[in-house]
Order: sequence, then structure tokens, then C-alpha cells
Amino acid sequence: MNYSKINRWLPLFLIAVFMLFSCVPGNEKFDVDPAGFWMGLWHGFISLITFFISLFNNKVGIYEVANSGWPYNLGFILGIMIFYGGSSKSSCKKWR
Repeated sequence: MNYSKINRWLPLFLIAVFMLFSCVPGNEKFDVDPAGFWMGLWHGFISLITFFISLFNNKVGIYEVANSGWPYNLGFILGIMIFYGGSSKSSCKKWR
């Protein structure tokens, strides 16, 4: 086994994960500036992970309450649709 590649990329991967999940819903930075479309899209992508975090941490929610309105909602719904596959599984296939 080649552990040198794992040891080289593991710290960078962990740093990237911590940086990406520092923007979960319920963060204090949204008290000053409400979450917009891009944060809604991101929150839709990480909704499954934030659901599991919210089971053990009362300060984390799935949906950001301090948002900009319909742009955040649109981004959130699109993020959920993209992450969970949207309607691709219900597409019509020709039967032979």
C-alpha cells in the first residue's frame, strides 16, 4: 500500500471539508447579511449532512431562517434536486 499519497492528501481533504461545512445553516454570519441564492444552493447540497448534524446539535438547522426570500428558496430547492437526482429517475424509457 502506498500511504504517502494518503498522508499527503488527507490533511488537504480535511481542511476542505471543514471549510465547506463552516457555512451550514444557522451560522452567525447570516444575522448580518442574509443568505442568498448561492448559499441556498449550497445548503440544498449539504441538506442530508446537516440533517444528521441537526439530530445531535440544536444550533444547526437544515434551512436558514435569515434568508433573502425567493432567491434562497430557489437555490435551496435546486440544490436538493441536483444532489438527490432531481427527476432523472422518473424519466420515460422506451420498452422493447
